[in-house]
Amino acid sequence: MKIEEYRNKIDSIDTQLIDLLKERLSVAAEIAEYKRENGLPVLDRARERQLLNKVAEKAGENYEAEAKIFFSSMMGISRAYQSKLLGVKSSYAEKIDAAINSTEKVFPENASVACQGVEGAYSQQACEKLFSNPSIMFTNTWEGVFQAVNSGLCHYGILPLENSNAGSVNRIYDLLAKYNFSIVRSTRIHVNHALLVKKGTKFGNVKEIFSHEQAIKQCSEFLSKLKNVKVTVCENTAMAAKMVAESERSDIAAISSKLCAQLYNLDVADEAIQNVDNNYTRFICISKNLEIYPGANRTSLMIVTPHKPGALYNVLSQFNCHGINVIKLESRPLPGKDFEFMFYFDIDVSVYSPKFQVLLGQLEGEAEKFQYLGSYIEVI
Repeated sequence: MKIEEYRNKIDSIDTQLIDLLKERLSVAAEIAEYKRENGLPVLDRARERQLLNKVAEKAGENYEAEAKIFFSSMMGISRAYQSKLLGVKSSYAEKIDAAINSTEKVFPENASVACQGVEGAYSQQACEKLFSNPSIMFTNTWEGVFQAVNSGLCHYGILPLENSNAGSVNRIYDLLAKYNFSIVRSTRIHVNHALLVKKGTKFGNVKEIFSHEQAIKQCSEFLSKLKNVKVTVCENTAMAAKMVAESERSDIAAISSKLCAQLYNLDVADEAIQNVDNNYTRFICISKNLEIYPGANRTSLMIVTPHKPGALYNVLSQFNCHGINVIKLESRPLPGKDFEFMFYFDIDVSVYSPKFQVLLGQLEGEAEKFQYLGSYIEVI
């Protein structure tokens, strides 16, 4: 047989499958109405397990895995269809609607904002990109930012979430899980690292370099070429620059920004020392209150799935069924539990889309724990 003949066979089978899918969804609609009348949830895990076991047995050893994947996808489609018909909404639905209606229509120009570090920190640059005239309070730690917002000392907080070169800032995910705050904005800052030294210090005399661990990762290639130089982690790149400026030692340096060289009267011994020029850090703006500003087209979620095979697949299939793009997926281990994880998602969907609330409702049904972190715009 020629390949065209094989393809004609496939086309014929696909036509039958389409007809059967339409028939199946028609029955699923009747089941949805029954569930509505009897107050039953869309998801029936016991029924799905029974069906998959029966499918695997009928498919036989050669096709068992493929059959289970195929029917898992089809059941995901049926759940999505039933949820749409029933108008399933998340437990966050009323809060989201209230936030959309109560939030000011324009993002504030002036606000009290907590940033980690000292004057000249990259978080300050992100803050000034989001707010025209912020009143900035600096904290020593990232958790200090959360505490400042939680106590009411500041309305907002700015935190680094990920870097295009060094990856995610894992501690921030842990703090987002700990504090029930919302993300109200995000932005990206181009990070251009420089090696800063005290006035008169020569590059060859440097014995120790201070910086934040993310900056050290971002400049790993430059640092690997240095001989007999100690690299020491500190809380912040701007703090490193300030430390060098205030130290009596003349053999130390900081990886920081050129802005900090001006602020702390330091010399630039070398510049653009990051591994790649296209080096960006993404910052988020958090608030204790749920605030959703007009145009919000990105949503962040945290989901803990049941500890069993296929649990994450069931979650991901919901995004696929609705045609929603997952921009970011990050996993973090759950404290005190072996090999169990929390998953952080950034998804690309308008908060005003009809499928948005349906999706959230479905995801809650799939999750052991579900946390809505907010819908917002990313400022480029």
